[in-house]
Amino acid sequence: MSARPGRSNTILDIAGLKVGNAQDRRVRTGVTVVLPDAPCMAGVDVRGGAPGTCEIDLLDPMNTVDAVHALVLSGGSAFGLDGMGAIRARLATRKIGFEIKDAVVPIVPGAVLFDLVNGGDKDWGEDPPFRRLALEALERAGAPLELGSVGAGAGAVAGTVAGGLGSASAVCPVTGCTVAALIAVNSVGEPGFPDDRTFYAWYLEQDGELGGQTPPEGPVSLALRGKIGAVAGANTTIGVVATDAKLTKAQARRMAVMAHDGLAVSIRPIHTPFDGDTIFALATARRDLAVTAEALTRLGALAADCTARAVARGVLAAGRLGSTPSWRERAAGGDVG
Repeated sequence: MSARPGRSNTILDIAGLKVGNAQDRRVRTGVTVVLPDAPCMAGVDVRGGAPGTCEIDLLDPMNTVDAVHALVLSGGSAFGLDGMGAIRARLATRKIGFEIKDAVVPIVPGAVLFDLVNGGDKDWGEDPPFRRLALEALERAGAPLELGSVGAGAGAVAGTVAGGLGSASAVCPVTGCTVAALIAVNSVGEPGFPDDRTFYAWYLEQDGELGGQTPPEGPVSLALRGKIGAVAGANTTIGVVATDAKLTKAQARRMAVMAHDGLAVSIRPIHTPFDGDTIFALATARRDLAVTAEALTRLGALAADCTARAVARGVLAAGRLGSTPSWRERAAGGDVG
């Protein structure tokens, strides 16, 4: 019996999680906020050579803090790190956070991608828009989840086509646990074969979610495409995998590690010196069962599959970004900019 997608085939299938998106079309950037109903266990794994992150070290299993209160994915490169501070401050006013005597400190990790040279108006002076966008995304948490050119994927580029925000889910037939991924794709590498019609993750498609993929025809070229030779740090694919299982901090880290394999089968090349690829893992513990090493292996494998599917779904749903064509345009043989 194979794993099938959850009801919405998005990260919203994980009980206890909400997602909010906000974007600025003029600036061509955006922010995505993942908001748990209650503090939840988290892990992270960074594989790219040029990451931009916030509160990563505290997620190491050897360190003290064992729960997070929100998670932020943002455009804007280092400017996007402002969004984590905005969410932290807003949650503190709601008395949501790590309590130390009379103080409340929300734990809000996050990661950023580079979308500063996509043609949007970045002349913001001393007032970057990311605090505003983060707070807008927080207020929208709980709304239906859109995919494509929204949130952290609003200004993204995947190789030579528009990138975007994608999501996918699966229900483990053995444990009954649900696993899902939410990925903002802004990679150096391409998401598909040189035929411009077939995603690298074509074989993982569920219920026509990728438009009805078929194997690529003829010999497959191994030549590297995409933005090879790009400026270091000017890309990055970031995201989160989540489950309703009850994981330890070390188990959450392992699920994040395994999820990176989903990037490896859906984007080529990946984890380059020019990317800051980072994946978080969240566990809401809504299903209270002991997660053995065997069960964790199953959940990690599904996390990788969901990550690969989310990459393709995000690119498929994205629209043209200025002179950068969408996947659908390229597949239809349209203008390539």
